[in-house]
Amino acid sequence: MKVPTGPSGPYRLLARALTAGVLVSASACSLHGVMRSADAPSLEPPATSAAPSLTDAQASAALITQGELGGRWSATQGGATWRDGLLKTRTDAPDCQRLLDGLYAEDLLGEPTGARAVVGLDESGNAAQLRYQVAAYAAPSDVDAKLAWLRTLPSKCAQFTSTDVRGGRLNVTVVPSVLPGVGDAREGLRLTMSDASAANAGDGSGAAPMLTLDFAAVRVGDRAVSLTNGGLGGAAQDSTQQAVQIGTQRLQDVLAGRPPTTAPVEPTTVPATPTTAPVKPTTRPVHPTTAPVKPTTRPVHPTTAPVNPLTGRPTEPLTESPADTDNTTADPADTADTADTADTADTAGTADTADTAQEG
Repeated sequence: MKVPTGPSGPYRLLARALTAGVLVSASACSLHGVMRSADAPSLEPPATSAAPSLTDAQASAALITQGELGGRWSATQGGATWRDGLLKTRTDAPDCQRLLDGLYAEDLLGEPTGARAVVGLDESGNAAQLRYQVAAYAAPSDVDAKLAWLRTLPSKCAQFTSTDVRGGRLNVTVVPSVLPGVGDAREGLRLTMSDASAANAGDGSGAAPMLTLDFAAVRVGDRAVSLTNGGLGGAAQDSTQQAVQIGTQRLQDVLAGRPPTTAPVEPTTVPATPTTAPVKPTTRPVHPTTAPVKPTTRPVHPTTAPVNPLTGRPTEPLTESPADTDNTTADPADTADTADTADTADTAGTADTADTAQEG
């Protein structure tokens, strides 16, 4: 009897099929592994994050100082009470409500995504407050979108009414304000609030503003400076413009690595002009200012000589010089005059004697 040593017939075919299937499966697995290995992304170290567009130190260095706005500004003593009483009011107009909320929260440009720095100043003249901020945002387009919306408010919220927490009604007006042409983009507004009941009293006088508040914003790249300035006593527009001008230039200097530009401060008091010039040292002897007076020893000649009442001639000569004194020669005219005088006297005496004899 022959013992079969391997599969035969159908069994051999089945064995071959199984063997081929195992080989095909092994090849497929091997090829799949190669493809997965080729398609797998290469392992690379994570990229370092980009440098921030504004650091905390730069934001602080770009803030304005109280001296740059004049001597009437000083460091703030805290938030004014009118912020809660007047800015936390309600209105039915969505854009106008968004404006009031943004002024109260100081985020009309949105929440900064990078570094920020803030400074507050108080003004002694009209009790105004100025809040100044330097901050970085996600992209320039985000800031431009906020500026474009602010630009529509003088028409959307030119005049509207808001209600405070006690039910009092306020008339609110919004107008555009002019800013210096600095930075990449800018926008400014002025908001005023007055008592609606006083305005509607019917006396024609209207109502004085209870609050005047300026808002200004300037974009520099993806950074921006923004400020509010005002209070119950009003808002000085020149202070707003000065803060925008100085602050924008300072931010640009800081970002460029230049020393911050400091504007000259207007002195609060004018220095007194010296009334006397500095005295130069006198080392040389001083010359006398008056010349010595020459002594007058000669006698003063008289201007009028004594006159004889009978002849009308001088009775004695004028003071003569020594040369005249030595001259002893008598003037013939004088001799004749003397003789005439003697004759006249003698004649008068003879006549008087004859008259006396006749009377006797």
